[in-house]
Amino acid sequence: MTGSRLDPWVDSYAARAHNMRASEIRALFAVASRPEVVSLAGGMPFVQALPVEMLASTAQRLLYERGPQALQYGSGQGDVTLREQILEVIGEVGVTAHPDDIVVTTGSQMALDLVTRVFCDPGDVVLVEAPSYVGALGVFRAYECDVVHVAMDEEGLVPSALSEAVAAARAAGKRVKLIYTIPSFHNPAGVTQGPARRAEILAIAQREGIALLEDDPYGLLGFEGEPPRAIRADDAEGVIYLGSFSKTIASGLRVGWAVAPHGVREKLVLAAEAAVLCPSNYTQLTVSEYLATQPWREQIKTFQEVYRERRDALLESLQALMPEGTRWTIPAGGFYSWVTLPHGLDATAMLPRAVANLVAYVPGTGFYVDGQGRQNLRLSYCYPEPDRIREGVRRLAAVIESELDLAQTFGTTRSLNQMTGSSVPAPDLQ
Repeated sequence: MTGSRLDPWVDSYAARAHNMRASEIRALFAVASRPEVVSLAGGMPFVQALPVEMLASTAQRLLYERGPQALQYGSGQGDVTLREQILEVIGEVGVTAHPDDIVVTTGSQMALDLVTRVFCDPGDVVLVEAPSYVGALGVFRAYECDVVHVAMDEEGLVPSALSEAVAAARAAGKRVKLIYTIPSFHNPAGVTQGPARRAEILAIAQREGIALLEDDPYGLLGFEGEPPRAIRADDAEGVIYLGSFSKTIASGLRVGWAVAPHGVREKLVLAAEAAVLCPSNYTQLTVSEYLATQPWREQIKTFQEVYRERRDALLESLQALMPEGTRWTIPAGGFYSWVTLPHGLDATAMLPRAVANLVAYVPGTGFYVDGQGRQNLRLSYCYPEPDRIREGVRRLAAVIESELDLAQTFGTTRSLNQMTGSSVPAPDLQ
């Protein structure tokens, strides 16, 4: 054994382990977590809007009445009662299924991992949006997939670009295994696919024989009208649908799910049992008790109102304070807006100066595997109070103005060194 003084096992790791690394900007967020810093970075749900006393009484009653069951091992597929209740939840976005089609997971992040494990060999192509969810990118790269970004516009994934990406990958002799998309209130872009766009994307996946992986953690958190109809509602065999209670109840419970065709479901259960034996029985039954005894639809409406107020505070502040040349998306739900900086500015290079000015965001490069996104950043409005959001935007606008002055004087700002490999985000940055 050779290794190094810091890690004697370094020569024994699998190749994929050497391709995994923390984000280049993670260290800055240890500073950004200070209370004086306005963080517009974290995708943390505002759990303070939950009736905590009710949840406490639910958990207490569960332990008193069903303690031996709650504290015991459970099914690798998940509690059957909870799976039946999940059917009611996903029915809100048009998805119909059988309880046996559902695999309960430790958050939808685990579902992403299981699907990738089941479908992808090293070198297989996964097509993802440009930009895409950082946690998904980390999973795909950890399994040594060839991640290919596909262009987006104001309505999400561009069908013509998707068809071209499939053709280019196959012309290069590669296997395309998955199309990964967040169609509703996208993380990080904040855009939503309309019905026609969803139909086009589904038609391409069907024509090309590629599994469509639909990630829908924000689907019930729209600010106007009915929730967008899931793509899975129109194809039970070609779409694997992922969801989570992290955004609609509490992220700390870590309860998510995958709705999958029969053959895929069997493989997911085997993979889940190999990884964790079973998801937490206690948290599953806690969620089940909550769904059975509490007005969960009304609680989602409360979250919608909270996030809409904060979205409005963000957009109004951006409109009032941002310098000319700055652009941003207008989300109809979810947690995020995607900002494009004026020409010549680099969001990654600017971040230390933003933190020094007591405001934080996530640079756009974290949402790509190929170095794109230097002119972009993601702003999250879900957690700070509206007044804090306004103050954060004021501080950010001042930093951008200063960067513009520097760029006009000395040329474009310089970025931190580009790092390759899987970027592993802290949970609150997702």
